[in-house]
Amino acid sequence: MKRSTLTTVVSLALLLSGAALADDQALREKAMRAGLAPLPETVPNPAGNPVTPEKVQLGKKLFFDPRLSASGLISCNTCHNLGMGGDDNLPTSVGHGWQKGPRNAPTVYNAVFNRAQFWDGRAADLKEQAKGPIQAGVEMANRPDQVVATLKSLPEYVAWFSEVFPGEDDPVNFENVVKAIEAFEVKLVTPGAPFDRFMQGADTAMSAEQKDGLALFVDRGCTACHNGVNVGGQNYFPFGLIKRPGADILPPEDKGRFEVTHSASDEYVFRAAPLRNVALTAPYFHSGQVWDLKQAVSVMGTAQLGTELSDEEAGKIVAFLQSLTGVAPQILYPALPIETAATPRPQL
Repeated sequence: MKRSTLTTVVSLALLLSGAALADDQALREKAMRAGLAPLPETVPNPAGNPVTPEKVQLGKKLFFDPRLSASGLISCNTCHNLGMGGDDNLPTSVGHGWQKGPRNAPTVYNAVFNRAQFWDGRAADLKEQAKGPIQAGVEMANRPDQVVATLKSLPEYVAWFSEVFPGEDDPVNFENVVKAIEAFEVKLVTPGAPFDRFMQGADTAMSAEQKDGLALFVDRGCTACHNGVNVGGQNYFPFGLIKRPGADILPPEDKGRFEVTHSASDEYVFRAAPLRNVALTAPYFHSGQVWDLKQAVSVMGTAQLGTELSDEEAGKIVAFLQSLTGVAPQILYPALPIETAATPRPQL
């Protein structure tokens, strides 16, 4: 190859490279203006609940212990399985006595970044959220006094609570149970997603298709609801803002946030789903009736944006959503204390 030709090829390659860098930076800035951001490197302590390594370890044991349920069969991990994306991969969870819950179980991963917990936002934080399933008749069907009696019957738990909550006359209490679970769940974050690395400056972390999907996600208006570090989970919106889905996807008997506020304007209003790790958490929506992520994207286009996304557009948005899959922490199943003669018996 002649020197002049080689020089031309090199110059063209540098020019194209420079253009690609500029395009990537422009896309980052567009995403940031739309309210998207990478996961933070550190997670702040929850209000009124300083997190310590010992409290996290206690919360981990409680998260996996099925004896927090009346039957002795259902733990927090049953519906928020840390090996399966932090949910249970069921349309709606199966609880006490094989009862089916009314809504799809959200993932527990990155839940600390949500503005509120549950589809209707009825719990302000993870501590308050943890109280609900333990006591719900359709879920774990237990009572706080029964939970405390169970834990006090196990000497190891008594010692752990005394260590984690020093100076308290009676540290084994229901409030401390949920504080410990909250401390563990605060640590369930999934950094290192391709999207995060791209937003932090790694141009090659996302594929060209994923970048196209990110641009479409912003340009089509998806970020109006799905924004923040959790790409959702920040506010409440009517499901069917433009066109209400069919009763199979939007059951008419579930009026969403209305059950919390009793305001007519909140009928069929739900918290925008956080989209981190969404590729791992099928089925979708509060009803859990859509198993295919591309179909879910298409439904949202019609229902929320009033637009028919082409198959190619939906595919690119799905590619972007796949770039939100982060690295889950390695969690070893804990060894739990063995029952004693004083431990309450399971109530099936």
